[in-house]
Amino acid sequence: MNPFRLASDVRQAADNLRAQKTRTLLTALGIVFGVGSVIGMLSIGAGAREESLRMIEKLGVRNLLVESRSATSQEELQQRRRQSPGLTARDVRILEANIEDLEVLSPRRALHPAQVLPKPSQQMPELKGVRATYATIHSMQPVEGAFFNKADDDASAAVCVLGQTAKVNLLGYDPALGKFVKVNDTWLEVVGVVSEESNTVYIPLNTFQYRFWDRTSFMKDELDGVDLRLKSDARSVEVAKVVTSILNGTHHNVQDFTVTIPAALLAQQQQTQTIFTYVMVAIAAISLLVGGIGIMNIVLATVMERTREIGIRRATGARRVDIIRQFLTESVLISVGGGALGICFGFFLSWLIARAAEWKTIVTTSSVLIAFSVSVVVGIVFGIYPAMKAARIDPIEALRYE
Repeated sequence: MNPFRLASDVRQAADNLRAQKTRTLLTALGIVFGVGSVIGMLSIGAGAREESLRMIEKLGVRNLLVESRSATSQEELQQRRRQSPGLTARDVRILEANIEDLEVLSPRRALHPAQVLPKPSQQMPELKGVRATYATIHSMQPVEGAFFNKADDDASAAVCVLGQTAKVNLLGYDPALGKFVKVNDTWLEVVGVVSEESNTVYIPLNTFQYRFWDRTSFMKDELDGVDLRLKSDARSVEVAKVVTSILNGTHHNVQDFTVTIPAALLAQQQQTQTIFTYVMVAIAAISLLVGGIGIMNIVLATVMERTREIGIRRATGARRVDIIRQFLTESVLISVGGGALGICFGFFLSWLIARAAEWKTIVTTSSVLIAFSVSVVVGIVFGIYPAMKAARIDPIEALRYE
């Protein structure tokens, strides 16, 4: 196409649209809201996907997590204990001896302390007793000091490592290394702070067992859980079946535990998120469809209003393709302008959702390109029929039209 002719068509179409500013703006609103909705919905999906992936990756794709299922009543607990001892240190020893693909594991226990000093500025932190291998399993990176070691665990040392949130909650933003926190009746020296954003005080498992007493322990198993890290070439689903089989044997098939596979969760989450994104985009695309119908209706009305102008142009030598190009250019300009405003609206909508609902949103380049491209396609598709109708008008009848 001749670039000069294209520039002339765009200039003429822009002049025609400016002559009907209000009508043009109202027509473009459907595209604005459609593009904005698509970007907003995709930003919600992208934010949710990143947050869920972050949580799953935090669990570790090479990990298996065995969780104890707490009894809901004393009667249920007594019925379980007739057959199963619950999750115990014996289970840990059996797993260590029988899982060939095991790299390291860590039993864990947790409690919510009755009092903590310094007094927390926010929610009371959780106390968690683990082995030194827990840091390796969950890829914890120290930002101060280091995670406690096996010697600390063997000696039941009164030391602790703070999650980043717990550190700020208890000790503020100053360096925490070497300071002390008192949990219930025990003073613990801070030997490290990890980058993990958790309100947790980590201590050696033996320290937990010998220095702390959980008032709700009569309703719980000896261990709250066991975290396993597998070798890099291990098949987590297959190993999970072996772990489940071993624990079913020691628990006499009492279902008082669960085995979670983060790698399987990751695959399932990705599949679910894809479906979720498709559904949201389909819903938002309805707005673009409505906007396209609006463009078609307005351009059809414009064709009727400008019938005499079409007749004059045909009489002075304009071809049908020129008439088609003229009205198609106008519809595309409406969709392009609406798409540009819709991008701005989409960013605002994403920000508003994040602010009002406290939901993480991420506007991606691909979502902007998809939404804008669809708006342009809508302008072309819904502009073709009115343009073709305008081109079919008989020039002689058009000149008689009043």
